[in-house]
Amino acid sequence: MVILLVATTTDPASIGPASALLAMPGWQPGPSLQDAAVSFVNKEVRLIKLDNSLVKEDHLDKRWEEATGELVDEVIFLSKHAASSNRPALTVHPIGTPHVGEGEVLVAGGKPGWAALPNPRIGPWLRLLRTIAESQKLTPEFEVQS
Repeated sequence: MVILLVATTTDPASIGPASALLAMPGWQPGPSLQDAAVSFVNKEVRLIKLDNSLVKEDHLDKRWEEATGELVDEVIFLSKHAASSNRPALTVHPIGTPHVGEGEVLVAGGKPGWAALPNPRIGPWLRLLRTIAESQKLTPEFEVQS
């Protein structure tokens, strides 16, 4: 099983972390989806760089499995997120809009009333993100939230 990291070239908050990861040793060119710009492989991790908005991407895990035969254990989106406070924020959270009812307007896309199951690693990732943000003196300018 593989971990699928997904980035978009249209978002600096997405492509920055993707570029930092790809600068680390071990990455090789990988297979691509029909609509993926390019992909990379490093052990059990796959990184896809798309040219379109991540909000409009559905079923990437199934599409990857169909294209490559590799089962996807988890999908992690590298993306920008708007905090409800309008302050800059660093976040780790499952995707979805469970708070939005049927028929309500979705500002950033998604499906009303739906959310993915949270990854059990979100707690440790959030604690690590908070530690890094504090050590780099990014707080209180940036909120750190889930």
